[in-house]
Amino acid sequence: MTATLSRRTLAEFIGTGFLVAAVVGSGIMGERLAAGNVAIALLANTIATGAALVSLILAFGAISGAHFNPAVTLVDAIEHGVDWRAAACYIPAQLLGGIGGVVLAHLMFGLPVLSLSHHARSGAAQVLSEFLATFGLLCVIWGCSRRRTEMVPFAVGAYITAAYWFTSSTSFANPAVAMARSLSDTFAGIRPSDMPLFVLAEFAGAIAATLLFRWLAPASPRTL
Repeated sequence: MTATLSRRTLAEFIGTGFLVAAVVGSGIMGERLAAGNVAIALLANTIATGAALVSLILAFGAISGAHFNPAVTLVDAIEHGVDWRAAACYIPAQLLGGIGGVVLAHLMFGLPVLSLSHHARSGAAQVLSEFLATFGLLCVIWGCSRRRTEMVPFAVGAYITAAYWFTSSTSFANPAVAMARSLSDTFAGIRPSDMPLFVLAEFAGAIAATLLFRWLAPASPRTL
């Protein structure tokens, strides 16, 4: 039986919240335990994020589709996977869930509830990284969802784990995550002034990948 829109929206809120809590919380823990070794801190952040993604998509996928990402929701609506009414509910829930995830991570580690980040992530290279990271993420989602739907959680988790390391931006690939992380002055943060270009690049990458897959697999169903 299909879940009601209110239940689907709540699933997006909770799932995005847990995802951001995993990203921010593991960044704090990794930095505290790494004794100044940034590579070790990033590795801890990476593993926790990838594992959380797999688990959360498996947990909530059957309810809402487990988007946890406004860029994913936008292109799924464009491709008629979800209707625009659902998208209009999902996206605010994802944004609020992301903020909630930051709050929870900060509370767990005894930090101020919210704090504007001072972590600079600027420049053309990082913006290009966000475009490519999100482009690749949507290629993975569209490619797997059209042929091997059951593999989507594992493919997404694996891709984000890899993209942390092959992009200079550490692959946010998610406007809700980028906005939430601007409210965390921690290892995972991003300056609020740098965040808008990340968000624009992420939406652009998602749309570009969707247009590509319309051409690559035009006869395939277009639902996430």
